[in-house]
Amino acid sequence: MAEPKTRPTDIDVVSFIHTVENEQRKEDAFQLLEWFISITGQQPVMWGDSIIGFGQYRYANRDGREHTFFRSGFSPRKQNMSVYVGAGMSAYPELLDGLGKHSRSKACLYFTKLANVDETALKKLIRADLDTMNLRYPPTD
Repeated sequence: MAEPKTRPTDIDVVSFIHTVENEQRKEDAFQLLEWFISITGQQPVMWGDSIIGFGQYRYANRDGREHTFFRSGFSPRKQNMSVYVGAGMSAYPELLDGLGKHSRSKACLYFTKLANVDETALKKLIRADLDTMNLRYPPTD
């Protein structure tokens, strides 16, 4: 079985954000960077070539193989901002009610600009995601 493609890299996070072409998305990425550092207490690490992750955990998939992944994070994608808060969404669906203009998948929130979502609700979702991840996968560091 192949190793996961999304792994920590040595890419500088701030330099990566500066390469984001959409100026609004770049500005939003710097704001999210500040919020995630404050909420998680972790320094950012690039995972793959486009995800900014905070913290990490180990998990085993169905065949028993263990992998490492980031606990929480985001990615300033070309089409939208992706915020990885799947554990928080599943544990606290009521936090999504007041979030504002967004779409979502099982593990991500998507929005075109930070101004379209409620700051307080998003920060609570990030915190809820981290709390849920920490319960499921207690930090070892």
